[in-house]
Amino acid sequence: MGSGGAGKSSISRKLRDILNLPLYHLDNIFWKEDRTHVTREEFDTKLDELLSKDKWIIDGDYSRTYEMRMQRADTIIFLDYPLEVCLEGAESRIGKPRPDIHWKEDVFDPEFKQWIIDWFKNTKPLLLSLIEKYKHVKNVVILHSREEGEAFVNNLSPL
Repeated sequence: MGSGGAGKSSISRKLRDILNLPLYHLDNIFWKEDRTHVTREEFDTKLDELLSKDKWIIDGDYSRTYEMRMQRADTIIFLDYPLEVCLEGAESRIGKPRPDIHWKEDVFDPEFKQWIIDWFKNTKPLLLSLIEKYKHVKNVVILHSREEGEAFVNNLSPL
């Protein structure tokens, strides 16, 4: 979990490769190829199907689903990177194909940029409060920089 541009998809692919777990991108569930999205009911049904599986990595933020995912996860990874890092990360992927969405972004959408900025004010406090709630019953990993993220992934052993 973490802000847009933090690198959730990148680190989740590395986790998938090391741990040999199935990876699901929430953006692939939410967004259709024509850049419209599924209904809330369709999204929730699909997410519930994924959460009922024995093993998974779920990549994405989608704050309204934080708690349901935390309840069923054994490990919560929060990429708590600075705003500037997240903005740079989002901008750096412009023009590049991505496995987590069905299209290639051509410009850094101003609405998405504002969403990232607002995430730090509006959504991060919610995520931190839920992490506080679950930190005694779940394995919680909070990474504060890309370097910490790389070190965390590099120190993992295959399952």
